Amino acid sequence: MKSNVWRNSVGLEPGDNWKREWAAGILSYFASVYIVMVNAAILHDAGMPLRAGMVATLLTAITGCLLMAFGGKTPIIVVPGMGINAFFTYTLVHSMKLDWREALAVVVVTGVLFAIVAFTSLYRILSDAIPHNLQHAITVGIGLFLTFIGLQKSGIVIAHATTFVAIGHFSDPAVITSVVTLLLALVLFIRGTRGGLLISMIVGTGLAYLLGAAHAPKNTEPGHVFSGYGSVFAGMEWSGVLSLVFWIAVFLLLLIVVFENIGLISSQTLMAGRPERFKSSLRALSIANIAAGLFGSSPVVAAAESTAGIAAGGRSGLTSLVTGLLFGATFLFIPLLAYVPDSAIAPILIVIGGLMVQSVREMDLSDMTELFPAFLVMVMIPFTYSIVDGMAFGFITYPVMKLATGKGRDVPPALYGIAGLFIANFVLHALMG
Repeated sequence: MKSNVWRNSVGLEPGDNWKREWAAGILSYFASVYIVMVNAAILHDAGMPLRAGMVATLLTAITGCLLMAFGGKTPIIVVPGMGINAFFTYTLVHSMKLDWREALAVVVVTGVLFAIVAFTSLYRILSDAIPHNLQHAITVGIGLFLTFIGLQKSGIVIAHATTFVAIGHFSDPAVITSVVTLLLALVLFIRGTRGGLLISMIVGTGLAYLLGAAHAPKNTEPGHVFSGYGSVFAGMEWSGVLSLVFWIAVFLLLLIVVFENIGLISSQTLMAGRPERFKSSLRALSIANIAAGLFGSSPVVAAAESTAGIAAGGRSGLTSLVTGLLFGATFLFIPLLAYVPDSAIAPILIVIGGLMVQSVREMDLSDMTELFPAFLVMVMIPFTYSIVDGMAFGFITYPVMKLATGKGRDVPPALYGIAGLFIANFVLHALMG
């Protein structure tokens, strides 16, 4: 009886092999654990203490995986999303001038609204309101943005007074480290090596110290894993909640979180042979997004690395439970993670950016009224260094192109409202600037 209760709690079905589920969970962990350092580094760019960012990332991943194990009952791994974390730091904080504590408040409100969407039929309405080409264009644009950030952090691309950007100095040990790490990461990924990104990050860290491109961090305090985290946990700042900027940020983040996760969860539950658990997985993920803001992290997604565990035989929540437990054990290594330099992290951003650009294959670019709005989204996100501004160019252009060709009825009514919000955001910035 107890065995059946346990099996039902994580969605194990007759024919599921628990040993294979454990192996899949371990594999998923090694495929996704790189996110701990990478996400913390991006949160640090927003002003959050680095170690606190690691703790927040781990607590968020553990909670997300447990919610998916017992709520979604699927082998989906839940971690802070790459691309969305860039939106948190480089758009909400750097571009929209929110403090990182205000940005955490945006994450919590977004999570609550996501839960309302997930527990009702609104997720279909919201997803249908955004044309598929624009959805995929955002993913591509964020991928290019991540790549640009990685190139900057690595020193492969540097600022230039005349051309704005130029190739870096290959005599710099940090640049050499980044290039070698990037090549290794690409080779391991192409060859399908398990945990390839983690391996390349470890090798890149060793090489950085060997070449003198990195130095041991000061005040590591190895005995205090949670030092500085008290100011991050439930550290939301609500003073700007009545401002237009705050709610524009919430709305845009909600759009990204909802339609990115709908696509990811749909494909992963189908791959796992559990399409009937789509709703339960989406609901578990929505609650995990509320937890992300409370713990001090950017929003979570159904990690693309889940496919590694699913391919290895993961079919139930036991896979995500095992991964969550291993994330818990990672607290023991937080003092060591502080030694990982930017030159070992930046190449991972470049690789992930390249993977996100694959979404261009899902786009229909034969119609010029679809091509140019999508094109503007893709190029303006990295060129303006702002996901919001890049999205604005495409979302405003889309209805204009349709109206110009007499296809105004093809535009979902909600999209006119979204375009109006983007225009209002530009006007607001003009008045404030």
